[in-house]
Amino acid sequence: MKRFLYPAVFSVAILMFSASLHCEEPSRSDAPDNIVGVYFVSHEGEESRVRIFRQPDDTYSAQVLWIKDSLDRDGNLRLDAKNPDKSLRNVPCNRIIIMKGLKYDSEKKRWSGKIYDPTRGIRANAACSFDPDGRLRVRGSLLGISETVWWEKQE
Repeated sequence: MKRFLYPAVFSVAILMFSASLHCEEPSRSDAPDNIVGVYFVSHEGEESRVRIFRQPDDTYSAQVLWIKDSLDRDGNLRLDAKNPDKSLRNVPCNRIIIMKGLKYDSEKKRWSGKIYDPTRGIRANAACSFDPDGRLRVRGSLLGISETVWWEKQE
């Protein structure tokens, strides 16, 4: 009987120890700065890279760094022509700020703020959180309509 009991107790101890290590391991969304980085985004035929960075007021913003099809029909860099703020309509497509004012909620383990869709020229509420697979889930919602896009961290 002892011969079978020791391996079973040892196996249970190993499993409990492994589980305790797993529970103590912080997830990607346990710290506000985990959102900082460069992401690859593919949505509705557009491919881009976006950088999320921390602002001095401890909020986070996201800026486009690169767009696959950044040139218009005439070979010029596309501009943010649909921006509701007329003073921003000359911003090149690879410099557009698409998220502002993201604040981290430690209880919900997500960031909330505003998102801007330059393809439609609209601003909406945004919520960002990490999925278990490590992708950033970015959800924009306006007037009861929501859309979710997953971003893959590059660095």
